[in-house]
Amino acid sequence: MAEATVRVRYFAAAAEAAGREEEQVTVEATAGALRRWLTDRYGPAMQRVLDAGSLLVDGTVTRDPARPLRERVDVLPPFAGG
Repeated sequence: MAEATVRVRYFAAAAEAAGREEEQVTVEATAGALRRWLTDRYGPAMQRVLDAGSLLVDGTVTRDPARPLRERVDVLPPFAGG
């Protein structure tokens, strides 16, 4: 699959794991490839966020590794409800 350059935004625990709130990355254009890239780059702390959280790909929540990436991806930790 082709590569894509996407704007990745990190929230809460994801921002802590990445040490930043946002960055541009170029990866294979699937959610699974982005997850692998994030884990390789940011290690176990990001892996924990990804295992429990989800990705928001252009406004749609996904955990599907085959989901094509678009312009923007938000890395969302799990949220507590009440």
